[in-house]
Amino acid sequence: MTLNPPLPPIALERLPRLKELFALLNAGRHVNRAAEPVLWAELEREATQYERIFAALGYELRIDGRGYAWFQTSEASSTVSKATRQLALLFMLIFEQQADAGCHLARFGDWRIDRTLLAALLDKNRALLDAEGLGELEPLQQLLDTAARYGFADAANGAWRLLPAVFRYLDRFEELAAHADLAGDAIELAVAERE
Repeated sequence: MTLNPPLPPIALERLPRLKELFALLNAGRHVNRAAEPVLWAELEREATQYERIFAALGYELRIDGRGYAWFQTSEASSTVSKATRQLALLFMLIFEQQADAGCHLARFGDWRIDRTLLAALLDKNRALLDAEGLGELEPLQQLLDTAARYGFADAANGAWRLLPAVFRYLDRFEELAAHADLAGDAIELAVAERE
């Protein structure tokens, strides 16, 4: 039986932004390369040290190479769940709107989310947005402000820009679409075999 050698001690002197990163991540926010370049650079440089110290504190740090990091948690308050559900709906509708306009979905960080785009979303999806309590411009803008607080968006000059953390939603949407395509293909195959 071979024992794993003990890990070297965590070098706290190499983590000058530990307190700042912990406060941000523990508040449910995402660290984004685009919005917090100094924090991101340190997190990326000392990823192993941060993963170890946060794990020792009972947190699971996730770092995505596309430029964002967060604490993974399985617990969510009802407020967070509602906000997550509403953000998922809003991001899905934004992605659908931009895809219909011919925009590449992975370039969402280049999009300007403004009142004009939100008004178009409302016109096209009012019943769906009404059902979530988002049937007016003001609640949509407040939801984008919530997205900014959690590190999914950046607000400036009356508009928002989506940050890399939105890949968490895009990945899930693409996964769901792939499953829907597979289910559709299976149904078509079953119908074709009966004929």
